[in-house]
Amino acid sequence: MLTFDKPGQSSGINLNQLPDLAMNVVEAVCGMLTRPIDMILRPRHATRYFSPLVIFGSTFLMIFLPIFWGVGRVVVSMVPFLHVPPPMGLFSLGSLSKCYFLLSLAHSVRIYKRMMHPETEEHSYYEGPPLPFFQFLPKGKEFWVTRIVLEPAFVFLTASVLEHIFIFQGALATYLQFASFALAMKSFIAWYRQWEYIRNILDLRFAGPVIARMSDNTATQDDLAQIHLASFPKDLPEDIRRDTVSHIAQEYTVHAH
Repeated sequence: MLTFDKPGQSSGINLNQLPDLAMNVVEAVCGMLTRPIDMILRPRHATRYFSPLVIFGSTFLMIFLPIFWGVGRVVVSMVPFLHVPPPMGLFSLGSLSKCYFLLSLAHSVRIYKRMMHPETEEHSYYEGPPLPFFQFLPKGKEFWVTRIVLEPAFVFLTASVLEHIFIFQGALATYLQFASFALAMKSFIAWYRQWEYIRNILDLRFAGPVIARMSDNTATQDDLAQIHLASFPKDLPEDIRRDTVSHIAQEYTVHAH
C-alpha cells in the first residue's frame, strides 16, 4: 500500500516499518540459535554470511546455555523427595558448545584468509553450497527447498533418532529440534525478502501506466483502486494535478523500494 508522511511528521520508525523491523529481529534471533548447525550444514559460507551481532549472540548462547542447564539440574536435584535421573546419552549441550568453538576457530582461519584476499570469493553474503548428499533427495537441487525444508527436516530427524538410541542427551536433542524450526524460519525470511524485492519491481511496472493515465486524467476508479489511490476532484487545476501526479510517482518509487 502506498502511504505518505504528513508534513512535520517524524522520520523515525512508523507503523509501516514495523514488519521489516520485526523480520530483522526474528532473523537475528534465529541466526543466533542456528549458527552452530549452520556451520556444519554450510561449511563453505562466505565472509559476511554471519553478521557480528549473530556471532556475538551465538557465542554468548554457547557459553552460558550449558552452564544454565547444569545449574538448573543441580538446583532441581536439591529439592527434597524429588529424584532427578541422570541424563542418558553420550553427547550433551556441553559437547555442542565445544564443537561450536572448534568449528568457529577453524572457520575463523578460512574467513580471515578470504577477508585478506577478497578476490577469492564472488559474493560475501552467500551461505555456500549444501552438503553433497542433499542433491540426491527429492527437490534437493532447488536452493530454497533445501534451505527451508530439507536441511531443517534433516536436523530435526537426526536429533530425534540419535536421542532415541542414546547418542544425544535430551537437552541437546531438544535444542537441535528447536533450532531446526529456527533454521526454517530464518531461511523463509531470506526467501521472502528476495521475493518481495522482485514483487516490488513488478508492482512498479504495473503502477507506471496507471500513474501515466492519472497524468492524462484518464485513469478509472478500478485502475486507481489497485494501487490504493483515490481520484482527483473534478475542478482541480491542471498544474496542481500534474504536480501531484509527479509527487505520487516519486513517492511510489521510494516506498516500493
